[in-house]
Amino acid sequence: MRALLISGGLAMVVALFGTPLFIRWLVRRQYGQFIRQDGPTAHFTKRGTPTMGGVVIIAASLFGYFGSKVVTGSAPTTSALLALFLMTGLGVVGLLDDYIKISRQRSLGLRARWKIVGQGLVGVAFSVLALQFPNEHFRTPASTQVSFIRDTNLDLAFKGATVGLILFVIWANFLITAWSNAVNLTDGLDGLATGVSLIVFGAYVVVGIWQNNQSCQNILTAGPRCYETRDPLDLAIVAAAITGALFGFLWWNASPARIFMGDTGSLALGGALAALTILSRTEILGAIIGGMFVLIVLSDVIQIGFFKLTGKRVFKMAPLHHHFELSGWGEVTIVIRFWLIAGLFVAVGVGVFYAEWVTG
Repeated sequence: MRALLISGGLAMVVALFGTPLFIRWLVRRQYGQFIRQDGPTAHFTKRGTPTMGGVVIIAASLFGYFGSKVVTGSAPTTSALLALFLMTGLGVVGLLDDYIKISRQRSLGLRARWKIVGQGLVGVAFSVLALQFPNEHFRTPASTQVSFIRDTNLDLAFKGATVGLILFVIWANFLITAWSNAVNLTDGLDGLATGVSLIVFGAYVVVGIWQNNQSCQNILTAGPRCYETRDPLDLAIVAAAITGALFGFLWWNASPARIFMGDTGSLALGGALAALTILSRTEILGAIIGGMFVLIVLSDVIQIGFFKLTGKRVFKMAPLHHHFELSGWGEVTIVIRFWLIAGLFVAVGVGVFYAEWVTG
């Protein structure tokens, strides 16, 4: 428990006091946000606001996690290192995307194929490594079984280990891409993605602590009253570090934002969330806990699909927050209400998680 507090506290301090220093550095180099011309006109005033704030989130999270390890004298676990690898790797892809946007003053960063290649390389490496490194009980960080609150009977390795590995890589990369795009789409208003992410990662601190207290680490087969997660406490420490980093960053990202997280932050956070759902064996439950992200993605899918079928739009503009913005809602009002909805999704998700254990 001490490591959790140290991890979150260190990350928060680094983000809170490191962000303004990073803002000054970005301003001196004129690394400002490019605003798309087809968006709400109110956003034009945000042109030039420093971006790439995800660098601070990633750095603070890494400092918080490894700092807690140094203070407590414990070694990092494989699961935690994999989660941080996916977060950092996708963050680097996002950083390249942000830098191209800024340097060329356009809304298009990396071309789609190169962005897919970058995300794919990081995602495939994570997926393959997550099925390696068995512990003394032959339990690897991830599993080929599709999970809800724990591993289900749907095993992707039903045709053998090789097929299982291929199908798991595809499944894991679907989750990584889905969560990365979800956070990226949500990052459209000051503090929106940061606040929603803070609530969701905070929930995974709770999930990790509970799984650790009811761990199956001393037995080979998981039961209804314990969890097969490989390193639940260390995953909670990672989630605590990210939560702390987001808390400190939100101070400067809340409306009116002095810095944006950019694709650097949104891709990194999406990757971290995907890693936590996969490694904690809560892949489907994650869609409930992160329901606000899912809702925003669905609004985009519905808008595009309905327009292609009928030539008409369901929303004034997608994603969903822009619809309410064009309907006359204030930006702060939208953000706070979406935070509240995110909190409700988290409450339902954690409630389902606990109810399964009770009934089990």
